[in-house]
Amino acid sequence: MADMTRFNPFGELSRFDPFEDLGDWFRGLRLRPVQRDFEVDPSVKLEVAEEDKVYRITAEIPGVKKEDIQVSVDGNRVAISAEVKREKEERKGEKLIRSERCYGKVSRSFSLDEEVDQAGAEARYTDGILHLTLPKKPGAAAKQIAIS
Repeated sequence: MADMTRFNPFGELSRFDPFEDLGDWFRGLRLRPVQRDFEVDPSVKLEVAEEDKVYRITAEIPGVKKEDIQVSVDGNRVAISAEVKREKEERKGEKLIRSERCYGKVSRSFSLDEEVDQAGAEARYTDGILHLTLPKKPGAAAKQIAIS
């Protein structure tokens, strides 16, 4: 009688590591030098602080003019958006070597625990930092409900 051998069609795959040589593959495409020149995508980083009667929000939006920033408040929902425009040129003498342009819109929205009194809201933008002071709406505090 002949010897029988079991055939496992997945045996070779169990020894295959698909990520083993990706570093060498990407090195051949020369992507590394190009990646170093790109700046990080713009985003809005937030800090939200709550006090007794107000919310204080600090948002980092560097490189944007204050005319290009919009803030909207609807109840307890706050939305911050900004139009980003960046242009960068490198010249050697009269010759243009590289020119990059970045246009787009960044936005961030979030909800607060209590509604905001829109009439008393204040916004100030200096040195790439947006400061919002949003007073809480009087009488909008959470109520305790008695369970019967």
